[in-house]
Amino acid sequence: MVSEIRDERVRSVSRLSRLLSRPELGAAAGTVLVFVFFAITAGNTGLFSAKGIVNFLEVSAQLGILAAPVALLMIAGEFDLSVGSMIGFAGILIAIPAVFWGWPIWLSLLFTFAICGGIGALNGLAVVRTGLPSFIVTLGSLFMLRGLTLGLTRGISGRTQVSGVHELAQNDPLNSLFSGQVLSGPIAWLANLGLIGKRADGMPAISGIPVSIVWWIVLTLACTWLLTRSRFGNWIFAAGGEANAARNLGVPVARTKITLFVMTALAAALFAAIQVLVTGSADTLRGTQKEFEAIIAVVIGGTLLTGGYGSAVGAMFGALIFGVVQMGIFYTGIDTDWFKLFMGAMMVIAVLFNSYVRNRAMRSR
Repeated sequence: MVSEIRDERVRSVSRLSRLLSRPELGAAAGTVLVFVFFAITAGNTGLFSAKGIVNFLEVSAQLGILAAPVALLMIAGEFDLSVGSMIGFAGILIAIPAVFWGWPIWLSLLFTFAICGGIGALNGLAVVRTGLPSFIVTLGSLFMLRGLTLGLTRGISGRTQVSGVHELAQNDPLNSLFSGQVLSGPIAWLANLGLIGKRADGMPAISGIPVSIVWWIVLTLACTWLLTRSRFGNWIFAAGGEANAARNLGVPVARTKITLFVMTALAAALFAAIQVLVTGSADTLRGTQKEFEAIIAVVIGGTLLTGGYGSAVGAMFGALIFGVVQMGIFYTGIDTDWFKLFMGAMMVIAVLFNSYVRNRAMRSR
């Protein structure tokens, strides 16, 4: 009988250790707790009806669209505080050419994505070329973009809002990519089966799934694939873990970080495009504090502020917690002024919990 020879250099890792090493563990547990809490306190208010679920998923999706690429950037050890201002700026870039200059919506959209991507590249170049902290560079971009947005809008329109986009976008070929709903047919079929409630007129309680939710899922899957299945994902972790060592090993740290800044800027432009085409207007104040909400969602999702550790799936859970809490407080009738207090506390608790789990996982190896 041939005995099995075990290489002492190969150490087996338990399932518990592998589970504890997952960055999204804390966020997944937090999501369960939030659902249980609101199931008890708001279970009969309509929060978990078809309409209520769509409502909190739509709120989550808007933040999740930002959180997925922001998670990748933070894993690489950088921050982008300009994404909130970029949302307001991108919205104005879409609306002004269409409303005042007669551009078709599709051209305004392409123009906006190109400009925002360029600004993201400039942010990345400023960070990698000057060596300044990305916090400082993008904080400057935050104020410059907000001021530019306000100045351009008032100078051209005389107001801080630009409306009239709905009428111009009705027959545009790109309109359906950023507004409207999907799966209307299956929703109606489920309503006929009694699995989804109906309104008094016999129509389904929801007419479809907002396209923003689809974008959220697609972006999360794409960012997860990049992190876990591509060489670029290895570069992201290496750049955030130890940038100098990564450079010595041939990792293009500068190019990786610039690409990630472009991605966060494009995500902000996507967020703005959805807002403008759904509401039919742009506002200079849109996106205010969204950069901090995105960071909170990412941190709740298990990404370390120091870089080198995190996941896009965790950011998805963080955004989901954000949406459920925001809508849950509304449904329970609790004063919404408490919402930001809750989210701030959630972030601190998440940082402490993730630090504990990570240390526990390291000790168990």
